[in-house]
Amino acid sequence: MKLYNFNVVILHFIQTMGKKPDLVVFNEETEKYDASIKPYGTSSSAPAIKPLNTATWRNDGVDRVNKQFKSKFDEIAKEYQEMMQQFEYNELVYNAKFAFEPIIGEDYHLYNNKKEEPFLSIIPPNQCNFHHLGSFRLNSQKMWEKI
Repeated sequence: MKLYNFNVVILHFIQTMGKKPDLVVFNEETEKYDASIKPYGTSSSAPAIKPLNTATWRNDGVDRVNKQFKSKFDEIAKEYQEMMQQFEYNELVYNAKFAFEPIIGEDYHLYNNKKEEPFLSIIPPNQCNFHHLGSFRLNSQKMWEKI
């Protein structure tokens, strides 16, 4: 029975199979052993590679993004409320009764008559006995703005 040296068996295996064992760091592109220039440990005695704890970074990022989304949402919600209020004013004034053509830039006053129907007038509230609903100005885009 013939005894073989273990290193000789490994060397023979490498030569015949053309592959290196896992513990051998061989770069096939450069055809060199480059364990010493790797940015990580290549042996079992090298320090363990531990993943970074990214949970705090991720949570901080999520909090910041959520704050930005909430801020933008609040801004859009405020703009929507203002637009809806402006829409309601315009609907109220355009549906009111008036027998004249309003002039852009002039102030007009909205009242309720005795039948609780809205009407538009040029008479200011201090000179009128009807229930005053609000004063409005027609802008250049034909939109009524509450004043």
